[in-house]
Amino acid sequence: MRNCVLLAGRAGGTATMFGTDDPRTRGRHVRQLPGSGGTGDVVLAGVVHDHPASAHRVRTVVEATDPDVLALELPPLAVPLFERYADDGGVSASGEEMSVGVRAVDAADVVGIDGPSLGFLARLARTLRRSDPSLSTVRTVLRAVLSVSAHAVACRAAALLGAPTAAGLAVDAPVEHDVDSEDAPERQADDEQRQIRQARAVLGAFGKADPVRVRDETRERHMADRLAALRERGDVVAVVGVDHLDGLVAGLA
Repeated sequence: MRNCVLLAGRAGGTATMFGTDDPRTRGRHVRQLPGSGGTGDVVLAGVVHDHPASAHRVRTVVEATDPDVLALELPPLAVPLFERYADDGGVSASGEEMSVGVRAVDAADVVGIDGPSLGFLARLARTLRRSDPSLSTVRTVLRAVLSVSAHAVACRAAALLGAPTAAGLAVDAPVEHDVDSEDAPERQADDEQRQIRQARAVLGAFGKADPVRVRDETRERHMADRLAALRERGDVVAVVGVDHLDGLVAGLA
């Protein structure tokens, strides 16, 4: 990672990009965890999926840090589809921030760190045994995992086929936002922050159902383990949803 590109305080602190006052790259949405004992730094770029402010943040962080590994909150099976989007120079489905990151990275490994994968399924099984959930919770979690697995397989099929219609099998339609990349940076940042506040207000009011809590905790532990292993290769930039930032910082600490 290039020296003197990011400033950070304690591990997991906010990272501030040198030479920019752009509100899309300020704040707590970029975290830097310095390496030690020969391991690389990990920079977490938090995103709101398909938001133009998030896409800008990812591009800026990747270009500034020049990582050895780009880690995406995607199943490994889905990564080739977003590499295809990046190669085509455009984004034809959801996940703009992912393909933007792939397009910006230079000669780095691009990996998916989310489930489903064999490691994720093994951890999920251990979590379910340890937490002794209700039968209803187990059924709901397993249905969700099967759905995500089918989605990941469809992503790989779309990447292999390379046909325009194949992408419809793989990825949902892009999330519509009230701003686009042509809007002023301040307006993009304000809209992104408004959406984050609204989502957290809903979560604070209603909490997480047990199946969602089990799945999210398992995902974050799995992604933290993957990042800990990947930093052995060198410096890592990870593109993840903003609500995973605190959990990943804790897991990597």
